Amino acid sequence: MPKLEQDGEVFVLRLDPDDENLFHPDRLSALEAAFDEVEGAQGPRALVTVGSGKYWSNGLDLAWLLDHGDQYAGYLDRVHALLARTLASPVVTVAALNGHTFAAGAMWALAHDVRVMRADRGYFCLPEVDLDLPFQRGMSDLIRARLAPGTAHEAMTTGRRYGGGEALAAGIVDEVADLDALLGTAVERARALAGKTRPVRGQIKEMLYSETLASLRTPTVA
Repeated sequence: MPKLEQDGEVFVLRLDPDDENLFHPDRLSALEAAFDEVEGAQGPRALVTVGSGKYWSNGLDLAWLLDHGDQYAGYLDRVHALLARTLASPVVTVAALNGHTFAAGAMWALAHDVRVMRADRGYFCLPEVDLDLPFQRGMSDLIRARLAPGTAHEAMTTGRRYGGGEALAAGIVDEVADLDALLGTAVERARALAGKTRPVRGQIKEMLYSETLASLRTPTVA
């Protein structure tokens, strides 16, 4: 399960090592608890999410969903709630993308305020077109809110895999770094913005992304 650590005003949420960090319900519970703790803390603070190994997150746990089809709507609502909570959080959030960041995992990365990606390995990808899976309305709205129109079109309709340099050029990530500097770079960015974490920031984001948040918070129809 994810592990939350604190480095001064920066909280570091370490995702599971050597795991695809799929959104299994138990992992969603752990992520929700981490947000509860960070958002409930006092003073300047920021959150960095980082994995290890090959993956940052590959998104939906399709194997679990296949075995629990009767929970489809509730499961998607929880994933949408995580995306909405991250997008609207007053806490500054920085994703340190150490490896593959696919599908709903890529959407969660986009919900963060800042993204720092490993320069030499790992891809950012929205592969739904190749998986024959339609985007949920809230997910589509999130992608369109966070990416330039041309990039959103290419990423969503071609399933292109963006390496670090390509993702930076497309405006998907804000910075690239070598693996040994990745977490430090993300923490440095987070620490510089930690003083911006305050209730009004959440209010600003609620207004800025009002349509996207409304879509993500609309219950899924099974």
